[in-house]
Amino acid sequence: MARAGTIDARRKDTREKIELGGLFVKAGLRYETRALLLGALIDIGERLKFDDGERSRLTKLGAEAFRNGCE
Repeated sequence: MARAGTIDARRKDTREKIELGGLFVKAGLRYETRALLLGALIDIGERLKFDDGERSRLTKLGAEAFRNGCE
């Protein structure tokens, strides 16, 4: 029974990673280097710690892009 839980957890993790990768494609960043993408994520992660206005702005931007079917 524990093995089934482990398999389910691995499937969930894999699906989440695929979905996260899809966000890069939707944002038009498919062909950027991994170093650039990681650097951008680290930078925004740091900025979000101190700037709730930026969090709100980016959330609105992303929600609009999902509504409009960005890609």
